[in-house]
Amino acid sequence: MNRIGHWMRRSGIAALSFVVFCILSSFSSAQEPSVNSSTDLATSVLQDGILAAPVTFENEKLFLVRGTSVLPATERANRIEDRIRLAARSVSKEKIQPSIEDVQFGRQISIGGNMITITTLADAKLEQIDIDVLAGLQAEAIVDAILAYRSERSTDARVESAVSALGWSIGFVILSILFFRSKDKAGEMVATLVRRRFQGLEQATGAVVRGKALANLAKFGVKVLLWVFYLVVLYYYLTFVLLAFAETRPFAEALLTYVSAPLMGIFQGFVDQLPNLITLTIIAIVTRYALNALKLFFDNLEAGTFTLKDFEPHWIGPTFYLARVMVILIALVFSYPFIPGSDSVVFQGLTILAGIMVSLGSNTVVSNMMAGLFVIYRRSTNVGDRIEVGDRVGDVVDIKLMETLIKSTKNEMISIPNSQLLNSEVVNFTRKIDGSGLLLYTTVGIGYEEPKEKVKAMLIEASRRTEGLKKSPHPFVLCTGLADYAVNYQINAYSSRGASRPRILSDLHENILDVFNENGVQIMTPSYEADPTDPKIPTEDWSGELHHVRS
Repeated sequence: MNRIGHWMRRSGIAALSFVVFCILSSFSSAQEPSVNSSTDLATSVLQDGILAAPVTFENEKLFLVRGTSVLPATERANRIEDRIRLAARSVSKEKIQPSIEDVQFGRQISIGGNMITITTLADAKLEQIDIDVLAGLQAEAIVDAILAYRSERSTDARVESAVSALGWSIGFVILSILFFRSKDKAGEMVATLVRRRFQGLEQATGAVVRGKALANLAKFGVKVLLWVFYLVVLYYYLTFVLLAFAETRPFAEALLTYVSAPLMGIFQGFVDQLPNLITLTIIAIVTRYALNALKLFFDNLEAGTFTLKDFEPHWIGPTFYLARVMVILIALVFSYPFIPGSDSVVFQGLTILAGIMVSLGSNTVVSNMMAGLFVIYRRSTNVGDRIEVGDRVGDVVDIKLMETLIKSTKNEMISIPNSQLLNSEVVNFTRKIDGSGLLLYTTVGIGYEEPKEKVKAMLIEASRRTEGLKKSPHPFVLCTGLADYAVNYQINAYSSRGASRPRILSDLHENILDVFNENGVQIMTPSYEADPTDPKIPTEDWSGELHHVRS
């Protein structure tokens, strides 16, 4: 077991060293193609508008050549590259000696009797040196490129490349074995740690499903990260193996150019944006402390440590929310210029598009929010008030920015949009207008044959018997209408218990029935088809006394 553990530790160290070397090598390898990449080999335009292109061999830039409308620079450079490659493959080692001859158009450079290129006066003008000096430098660069080409394809170089590829392959195989053996164990280990971390929370809240879900999510995330790491290692393994052989090196350089170079560009962009990121970090820290200060201020205000004049207690929550929104908006305004890419046309276009979408889709939301501010701060409705909105009656439970929650007398939770609350008539049964209290009333229809004084006395007696109705100010009766078959009498009485209005009205109705039944008076004379012979008018005066029948 000790040997196995020792072997695993050494294998882990070797794998870690392999990965670190891959990353470091990718930086250096990615930077090299950035200089010699196809982008750098593209045709460039000089000040006088004549085209020029570099001659490259084995991805190494040798020198620049000028072009004309008859022979473009890129085509001329490609021909020179083909001649150099042909000479490197066919000319013997003893004949790799450059010869420079004067010809009609300049200085001709030949290798083994084969013409490679002609250095022209236009080329010398491009380099701003003497034509003979330029021809000698070009010949030296061509010879060095041919020698390097042959050296990389020698027997010793191929043996060294094979050993290097074998070493990379062994390292990759070891890392692959460790990966496939440990990826499941690593996921289970992380899942176990997450489950242990949330075990106390699960026992306190009973949220067992939540803990298991987080553990499974963490396990899945670890597996994804391990697979990404393995694919990155596989990518660099293939790259380095291809780099080991001269024939496959162009493929490796293409891999580095199209994958590592963009990653290095992202990294370089991150480095360039470090000052802006530091500024954003400072703004975030200041904003966080400002939000903490606001929370501390409103917590002390809510706890009663200090008070503000004419500041309602139910304003604390909404005001804190608005203050937080204002601080965050100010922080966003200051942060916007420092956001990476904020000055690009694409970012600005997305910002404008997002603003248009929000403005078109949030008319109702904004109207409800503005109505919520009016409802909160106009002091007409507070939490705990008994209100009536349309046909809904209930107690205000919470006033939010978008809606107001009321609990009806039937114990129903009703959500009313603040825009509706602002645009509707709201009856507040709790808010006191003066010292008299809330005036409760109800209407009954009594036949024309009953004396009005008797009816008023019976209604006053019913209100006197009702618990919750005040004796002072005295209740009173109004004659609200002369209907077809009855006179409508309205009993009015004051109460200081607006929240108990439904129960008080119910008790009042029951007492009215009791008093009228005790005195033999029928409520709401039924309709009839014809008038009786005797007119339905009082035949005698009321004695002034009410009959009381007690069970």
